Amino acid sequence: MLAIGSDHGGFELKNHVKKHLEDMGIAVKDFGVFSEESVDYPDCAKPVCEAVLSGECERGILLCGTGIGISIAANKYKGIRAALCSDVFSAKMSKEHNNANIICLGGRVTGRELAFMIVDAWMQAEFQGGRHADRIAKIHEIEK
Repeated sequence: MLAIGSDHGGFELKNHVKKHLEDMGIAVKDFGVFSEESVDYPDCAKPVCEAVLSGECERGILLCGTGIGISIAANKYKGIRAALCSDVFSAKMSKEHNNANIICLGGRVTGRELAFMIVDAWMQAEFQGGRHADRIAKIHEIEK
């Protein structure tokens, strides 16, 4: 199961990404928002991060206007490695090298088709482990 959530700035793109994933047969749990009414992005990041950390969902996607605010909020949760991705290569590397368990997109700065390619690259990538696992361990030490 994949968690997805957004604030009002990412609402429209979130719905397109969710449909894209569902059309590919991927189970998605939508944590909102469900309108373009203004909300605070830290509040929107919380349920997705908690779902990933609890194991309810394997990974998550978060969106806000630029992706910046919601990625900053998500990375405050111990154990979350949220990567703001605006291109396919970064999305692939965020999983392969950083084992990102959440990706963040900007609904006002990322086109729909590019968002699909970014999400697809991230979903298909596999964490490479090895020296990258050692680096992730160092990040966990910083969190302590």
